[in-house]
Amino acid sequence: MSERIKSLLIYAAKCATGSLAVYTISSLIHYTDIGWCLISVMLVLSADGKDSVPLAITRIKANLVGAGVGVLCLLVSPTNMWILSIALTITVAFCYLFTLDTGIRSALAATIIIMLHGEGKHVWDTAIERIIAVLAGCLLGLLITFIFHFKISNNISSGDNHQEA
Repeated sequence: MSERIKSLLIYAAKCATGSLAVYTISSLIHYTDIGWCLISVMLVLSADGKDSVPLAITRIKANLVGAGVGVLCLLVSPTNMWILSIALTITVAFCYLFTLDTGIRSALAATIIIMLHGEGKHVWDTAIERIIAVLAGCLLGLLITFIFHFKISNNISSGDNHQEA
């Protein structure tokens, strides 16, 4: 089997594991608004096996930057097109400043997730729920990355070595 196919299968398994973990945990704690947690898990996961752990950690740091900027901007003003544009610009600047270039898209998604809220909902209730969901998704994504990187990838590599012998 080619290396590209193996990577694809491992990535698909990570994504499936992430969605199953989010659904299972949310059903155990009776939490129904799982979309933001699912998005955060998927943003942390990567297809590349070699750099998956450092990339996951970078994306988590970027998510924290994005969530932090989102919260700070909510302190300044309710969300509108101007404050959201400013928040996204600040997020990009902080990611650049902290050399989190590979996590900028994750950070931007986190900023948007935190700042947008449904009609009639309290801004801070929604923001806090989404921060928790983003952090939970990031942690699940990191855990899945560790499991796949250190356990499954090593088992596949070991299996390849046995076949060559």
